[in-house]
Amino acid sequence: MKSQKTYIPKTTTRAWLEIDASAKPVGRVATVIANALRGKGKRDFTPHLDMGDFVVATNVENIKFTGRKVEQKKYHHYSGYPGGLRTKSLKNLIAEKPEDVLRRAVFNMIDDHKLRKPMMRRLKMVKGATHEFKIDKKI
Repeated sequence: MKSQKTYIPKTTTRAWLEIDASAKPVGRVATVIANALRGKGKRDFTPHLDMGDFVVATNVENIKFTGRKVEQKKYHHYSGYPGGLRTKSLKNLIAEKPEDVLRRAVFNMIDDHKLRKPMMRRLKMVKGATHEFKIDKKI
């Protein structure tokens, strides 16, 4: 039986990508960002290596939602202690930290393993359209 060989790239090249968060609904934007952070669009993608790009999300304060999610969606956090359940509505979270909504969506779309935190560090959120990052490609 012939053995299979796995190609492991020697170096990774990281590009800077920019995406406008106000262009599509939050789930569609988060999917594109998660795939870019993971590096799934590269031809030498390897699941156990961190091969993704840097992603700059602009206009995060103008995130779009479909349906009645703004009134109905709730985020829960449990401290582990009795009576430690904290709940925030999406409406309040958008008013306080609009970038946190998109960050949570992307975080939950990336697999839960040791590479998730380094991938999330490469995600930059910007209010407005101007920033000082050097962009290679706009998505």
